[in-house]
Amino acid sequence: MLLAVDAGNTNLVFALVEPGSSPGQAGEIKARWRIATDPRRTADQYAVWLHQLLELEGYTKADVDAVIIGTVVPRALHNLEVLASKYFHVEPLIAGQGAAAWPIALDVDEPHNVGADRALNAIAAHAKHKGDLIVIDFGTATTFDAVSAKGEYLGGVICPGPQISADALVQRTAKLPRIDVRKPPRVIGTSTIGAMQAGLFWGYVDMVEGLVRRMKAELGGAAIVVATGGLASIVAPESKVIEHVDPELTLRGLRLWWEKQT
Repeated sequence: MLLAVDAGNTNLVFALVEPGSSPGQAGEIKARWRIATDPRRTADQYAVWLHQLLELEGYTKADVDAVIIGTVVPRALHNLEVLASKYFHVEPLIAGQGAAAWPIALDVDEPHNVGADRALNAIAAHAKHKGDLIVIDFGTATTFDAVSAKGEYLGGVICPGPQISADALVQRTAKLPRIDVRKPPRVIGTSTIGAMQAGLFWGYVDMVEGLVRRMKAELGGAAIVVATGGLASIVAPESKVIEHVDPELTLRGLRLWWEKQT
C-alpha cells in the first residue's frame, strides 16, 4: 500500500492508499490521519504515532511498501524521508523533485518556486474535470490557481488565509479578541466578535467571488471552479462561483502522481 504524505504549513496529513486493481484505475484511500506541522518532530516520533494509528485501522507498517511526500515546509522533509527509509524500508518519492519531477507544464516565470500543494491540486483537478480550471485552496494561505484545458499550470493568486487575518487583528490591535473564523448570523455585527466574524467571513466570500471573476476574464470567460482546504465546505455554500468541493484534492494528486511513476 502507498503512504501519501501532504505536509502543509499548519498540518501534515498521512493517507494510506490501496492501489487500483488494474493500471489506470484509481486507488482507494483506506485511512487518513492529521497532525500539527512541527519541523522539529523526529522520524522516531512520527513512527510511534503512525504505528498506533495503523494498528487501530487493522494495518501494520509491513503493509506500506511505497511512500510519496508532497511538502511546502522544507524543514519537515528530512525527518519524513528518514521515516520512510528507517521504518518502512522504502526510498520515498518527493513530489516535484528528481525522478518525481512534475508531469505538467508549469507556464510561470519561476516554475521551481511553485508550491507542491498547488501543482498537486492542479494535477488532481485536471484529471477529474475537463476544460479550464480555477482551483481554490483554503489553507494557511488561500491560493487561487489557473489550469488550462490541456493541464498546463498557468499561475494564480496567493492571499493570507482567514486565520492569518484573524491572528493579525489580535496582534496589531489592543482590544480585539482572538476568534474562530465562522459564518455570523448577519453582516452588520452588533458586537465586537460579530463584527470581526462578518469582516473575516463575508470579506473572504466576496474576495473569492471578485478574484474568480477577474481570473475567468483573463482565461477567456469560462472556467470550472474547484475548492479544497479546511474552509472550503463553509465558504462554498455562500459563494455563487464555487462549483465543486474536493477535500481530498491534494492527496489524490499525490496518489495520481505516484501511479504515473509505477
